[in-house]
Amino acid sequence: MATVLDQQKIEVRPTGAALGADIGGVDLAQELSPETVDAIKQAWSDHLVLRFRGQRLDDDQLMRFSAYFGELDWAPIIAASRAKVPGEDRYVESAEEGRRYISVISNIIENGIAIGALGNYESFWHTDMSYNPEPPSASALYALEVPSSGGDTGFSNMYLAYEHLPESLRRRIEGRLCRHDSTYNSAGELRRGFSEVTDLRQAPGADHPIVRTHPVTGRKAVFLGRRRNAYVQGLELADSEQLLDELWAYATRPEVTWYQQWRVGDLVLWDNRCVMHRRDEFDPNCRRLMHRSQIKGDRPF
Repeated sequence: MATVLDQQKIEVRPTGAALGADIGGVDLAQELSPETVDAIKQAWSDHLVLRFRGQRLDDDQLMRFSAYFGELDWAPIIAASRAKVPGEDRYVESAEEGRRYISVISNIIENGIAIGALGNYESFWHTDMSYNPEPPSASALYALEVPSSGGDTGFSNMYLAYEHLPESLRRRIEGRLCRHDSTYNSAGELRRGFSEVTDLRQAPGADHPIVRTHPVTGRKAVFLGRRRNAYVQGLELADSEQLLDELWAYATRPEVTWYQQWRVGDLVLWDNRCVMHRRDEFDPNCRRLMHRSQIKGDRPF
């Protein structure tokens, strides 16, 4: 059932699934009042993923909205060679100049060069940039061009994933650290500057607790990055693989997920501390163009 926060005139319509809500009555191209921001933050805390439909944003407006939730974080290193420069109609190709706040997620090729990352193929379940010691707390993805079908984004409620674990499995992961590999992106592409990993125990990346406590809500969540090259510290490789397979099975069950079917003008904001996501593949002949921002986080505990 939808609820209306009268003083801000914001409508919150839950998806009815394990997470997610539509937010109506707000134009994100405009500056928002502190009361409106507080209302959005409360809905975000309640539903973990928020969708704002029918928005018309440039990169500066996307960054301004994102900054209500914290300090902007740098875009990740991607396999594609160019990044969008906010406020300018150009792309940059060097890794140094390309360190910007907006990531371009696209399969579009211009003059033989990919303008963004991840192409048209499946993007596997992951947590954004969890290979960093302090992963982003949030990500915002804005749709500029979308295919007529395919390219849906799935989200998984990691609070529920933890709550659904058998007590015996909870005991096995309590206090354990997992290596979050930085070698490959969520589409399985090797990132620029990285080499293939031959020993999971030596994979580059950050070690994070498998059970994370949310710094705002205090709730516990399973915290996973990417399945590929993940390793549970202190275990034999075979035991680590078995444990991670069990965890991923619970973390991606249909009853803890919700799927977003994109429209042009959709902006989706998710809590990277307690939500995983993935993307369906789509027709390579169709254009898909998304701009993404991310908010700095802190070290998981």
